[in-house]
Amino acid sequence: MYTPHLVLTTITLLLPAIFCLQKELTIIISPGAKDCFYEAAKAGQTVDIEYQVIDGSHGDLDISFSVADSSGRLLYADYKKSDNIHRFRQSHDTELTFCFSNEFSRINSKTVFFEIIIEKEDEDAGWSNFDILEGLSPEEFYDMKVQDIEDIIKRVRNNLTKARQFQDMLQSHEARDRNIAEENYFKVNAWSFFQIIVMVGVGFCQVVMVKSLFDTDSKAHKWWSKM
Repeated sequence: MYTPHLVLTTITLLLPAIFCLQKELTIIISPGAKDCFYEAAKAGQTVDIEYQVIDGSHGDLDISFSVADSSGRLLYADYKKSDNIHRFRQSHDTELTFCFSNEFSRINSKTVFFEIIIEKEDEDAGWSNFDILEGLSPEEFYDMKVQDIEDIIKRVRNNLTKARQFQDMLQSHEARDRNIAEENYFKVNAWSFFQIIVMVGVGFCQVVMVKSLFDTDSKAHKWWSKM
């Protein structure tokens, strides 16, 4: 059976999903390309966006980023940065455009992780909008301590959101560090292979030169005689 207490608890647990929009993506931007994403925002909402380049395909870990509203007004712009955080409060209803540009690179693609959080302006509106409270007596309302429960759950929600953000950033840092380690591993192997080729070539030339000193009929000996 559903009781008012159970209904109130269920609504309280659903409040974070109602009042907060959170999206996170990992995208690959091709050389010379530009990718844009769109999200609606209303007046009074707080927008929080964080991005990080986790792979540069044997190139620098950098990307250009910009935020603009529906009128085309540029709110923020970053040029060739590896990561950054932007947080602002929206003053009017608009559709925000988030763009990641790799147009300055002609060879290397970029892998970017980003997260967008939009907090609704009615997040702290309380329980006044829910008709479920109309059927409760003052004694039941007092016993439930609705305001205390709401405050506690909001604090838990905020702490869980922060913990998830930290985990996401740690994961992106780990991915970037792994890609850097793999890139260094590739460079070390490539340089070592080049050095081995040079050493083998030098050794072969030395053998031919020493041998030509004692072989008077060889072309190398005649060349050395002329020198």
